[in-house]
Amino acid sequence: MTKIKFHKYQGAGNDFVIIDNRQKLFDGDRHDIVQNLCDRRFGIGGDGLMLLESHPSLDFTMRYFNSDGKEASMCGNGGRCIAAFAVHIGAVSNPNDFTFMAIDGEHRASYSDGIVNLKMIDVEEIHTSSEYTFLNTGSPHHVSFVDDVDAVNVYEEGQKIRYSDHYAPDGTNVNFVHFKEGNQIKVRTYERGVEDETLACGTGVVACSLAAHIKKPDYNEFAIEVLGGNLKVSFSATAEGGYKNIWLEGPATFVFEGFIDI
Repeated sequence: MTKIKFHKYQGAGNDFVIIDNRQKLFDGDRHDIVQNLCDRRFGIGGDGLMLLESHPSLDFTMRYFNSDGKEASMCGNGGRCIAAFAVHIGAVSNPNDFTFMAIDGEHRASYSDGIVNLKMIDVEEIHTSSEYTFLNTGSPHHVSFVDDVDAVNVYEEGQKIRYSDHYAPDGTNVNFVHFKEGNQIKVRTYERGVEDETLACGTGVVACSLAAHIKKPDYNEFAIEVLGGNLKVSFSATAEGGYKNIWLEGPATFVFEGFIDI
């Protein structure tokens, strides 16, 4: 057995196991180990696991794995949490402005007093219909506007859409959202790879905010209530119908650290 150090972080209730893997001591290709570490009964527990690794020109590389053990698409709250972790261990040159590489490309971030502001990828293509909006904000997201998200059976309805023929074979994340007052929305998300509702989803609230802008174009910033807390998304609309300068802001909190045998 090998003993390895881990850290646990959470962002608005989205929780992650994080490992400093700059020395390449952890094998991310061992899906079974990742799955076991994310198990809430037999492991550490988390919606996902992240490895912080070296990058030749940026501050670091982020590798993200869902709790099913598979390396996955971008995770916004994960990106915010690993950004906070990188600051805490001294892996960044400037906490007020640093960059890292993720599976969907380069990201900028800033950290101040437990709050991380993370720049997301530009979104150029959005599919809209009378029933839903679909877009990729680093991960694919189906967005449905409803009268009351609290009345939705997110697990049941989200699973139906996630595994529907329409999104086969890879599936999609599924979000349910309703408007509150002004630029305030409430979001609940079924996450692909976790295969359940999570307390927050960073790329999901970005997707919901952009979909909300289509319905309320006067706002270029939305305050989002999720089950685990509150997040904020700001952006600029482009003349071509896409979005740039997309920033996801919210808390990223250290929970605990320790050692575990793998």
